[in-house]
Amino acid sequence: MFKMMHLTWFVSAALLGLVTCVPIERAKEKQDVETPPEAPDTGLYYHRYLQEVINVLETDGHFREKLQAANADDIKSGKLSKELDFVSHHVRTKLDELKRQEVSRLRMLLKAKMDATLVQNVQVDHLALLKQFEHLDPQNQHTFEARDLELLIQAATKDLENYDAAHHEEFKRYEMMKEHERREYLKSLDEEKRREEEARFEEMKKKHKEHPKVNAPGSRDQLKEVWQETDGLDPNEFNPKTFFKLHDTNSDGVLDEQELEALFTKELEKVYDPRNEEDDMLEMEEERLRMREHVMKNVDLNRDRLVTLDEFLKSTQKKEFNEADGWETVDETEIYSEEELQRFEAKLAAEEAKLSQQAEHLRQQHQELQQRQVELDAQKKDLQQVMLRMEQKKSQQQSEQAPQVGPGGELKFQAQPPHAAPADQAPPPESQPGAPAVQEHAPQQNQVEPLQNQQHPEVDIQ
Repeated sequence: MFKMMHLTWFVSAALLGLVTCVPIERAKEKQDVETPPEAPDTGLYYHRYLQEVINVLETDGHFREKLQAANADDIKSGKLSKELDFVSHHVRTKLDELKRQEVSRLRMLLKAKMDATLVQNVQVDHLALLKQFEHLDPQNQHTFEARDLELLIQAATKDLENYDAAHHEEFKRYEMMKEHERREYLKSLDEEKRREEEARFEEMKKKHKEHPKVNAPGSRDQLKEVWQETDGLDPNEFNPKTFFKLHDTNSDGVLDEQELEALFTKELEKVYDPRNEEDDMLEMEEERLRMREHVMKNVDLNRDRLVTLDEFLKSTQKKEFNEADGWETVDETEIYSEEELQRFEAKLAAEEAKLSQQAEHLRQQHQELQQRQVELDAQKKDLQQVMLRMEQKKSQQQSEQAPQVGPGGELKFQAQPPHAAPADQAPPPESQPGAPAVQEHAPQQNQVEPLQNQQHPEVDIQ
């Protein structure tokens, strides 16, 4: 069973103890189906891909069998990766799909990054960009091969080995920022209030240090205290082998880093209380990490981040186990020097100055945009007025051309002027000088008279 945990451990939690544990089957009166606990997040940006690959590989019987016979060196060197060629077609198909999904996700991340940096309409060489990700083979973006498993193990191991160092650096930066803000706050106070604040700060530091002795993690005194207060056993009957089995909570034959960190809870409670203003819980987590690193350094002989029973028993035979001194807590350790703090503050000031320049530039752009908006609004208003006048004029013209309507709704027609006479016709008689006046309808009467004479001819009797 211990061998079955090697791949999961080295790939998903080389230095963190973040591992999906395979529980040993025990006889029970009722066979309850238990859902295995989800592996804690390793903090890697490809954690989900990593965990899904592990879950798929663990379903293949051949691979599990080879894993049982493998050692840590076989896994780290990539020798185990070659066994991928012999897994079932169903498993390979699932791995291929996982890789395609991961490549697609990485492409989306790259696009989002380029969009955020305002680099648009640029031809992207995805193959070149994918090379910066070391946990998969970018040359083959469609199938999961032995090379992919080898790269995934190597990348996870390297990244997780750097995790603790990165965590320490982040904690140092947190502590320096906290001190920088405290000093800046003191500068803003008058002399009297500054003295009061400094006195209060010293009082809180003194109160924080008033705690019971903290035993060195992994020492006989520390383990016996857990044996007595947590396990409820007689301290005079302390037995290392029994202690190991009691705290191997998943019964996989090793103490992983989570199980080790659980042993430090009693020591941490001596120093840190979330109800106290003077106790910083981030400092407590840094303390926990330092304790775990201390035990691994002294107990983990083969540096595989797992403590076997044999390694544990050998550590209990060392002089340091029985004669360990007390433990120096974080507040008793120099996290940073004054010179480092000054460099940090200088860098911080430079970053703030740069941000101020950017903010001023954005403010000016904002003002220019506002002024431009005012000009555009004025132009829009003028255009609206012109359009309004045009509409009014058009409406007036339509009103003039529309026929008039009487009180009863009847249409009224305007008298039309008489048609002009053709140019080749003589003007009317009245236009000729000296001509007698002729009535308007005289020509019509002359035309009617002959017609009447035809209808009533006179008969000569003679």
